[in-house]
Amino acid sequence: MNSHLETSVTHGCSRQFLIERIRTLISRILGLLMIVSCFFLSSWWDHTPGYKVFASAYYCMGCFMVGIGAMGRVWCSVYIAGYKTHTLVKEGPYSVCRNPLYFFSLVGGIGVGLTSETILLPVAIVLLFALYYPSVIHAEERRLTAIHGEPFREYCRQVPTFFPRWSQLSENEHYVVDAKIIRIHVMNAIWFVWIPAGFEAIEALHEYGLPYLFTIF
Repeated sequence: MNSHLETSVTHGCSRQFLIERIRTLISRILGLLMIVSCFFLSSWWDHTPGYKVFASAYYCMGCFMVGIGAMGRVWCSVYIAGYKTHTLVKEGPYSVCRNPLYFFSLVGGIGVGLTSETILLPVAIVLLFALYYPSVIHAEERRLTAIHGEPFREYCRQVPTFFPRWSQLSENEHYVVDAKIIRIHVMNAIWFVWIPAGFEAIEALHEYGLPYLFTIF
């Protein structure tokens, strides 16, 4: 690798690290805002006679999706820990789609929205994701094309961008990873579990007399 490319890769890694830190911070802020909003909002489904069963169904479905999203993100982190950018990872979740980390983030995000026992919140999460992440994905793929060239273009031709093609799953029997990076990713994934727990705590406070200002579908 020549010095110019090394400099470009180093700059790209630093910029990517900063972008990831900002994106993680934004995600945490949005999560906290969601929890804070629940102090003032309540589910229409949960407070309308004859519709409480839907609220329970939304919550159960949300917990299921939160579990998939959190474990999926950890699965992805195992494969990119210590390899991201410098190495073209094509195994595990990256053998079924090129952006599995974002896919599982969306699944977990929708799950978090459903645990609020509303429809409006998960729809808002999907819309925000659709507005923000496509440009992030395109920018990352342009950078990876500049770094890896034709091998990445061939990878793009074989593996779908976002929605997994599970028939293509390929995994190594052994894989060396960076334990510190995995720990960081696991801690980030825990937020998917903490937010629904926060929703439940706030709902309990409402049941004990904490007033709410609005109900949403």
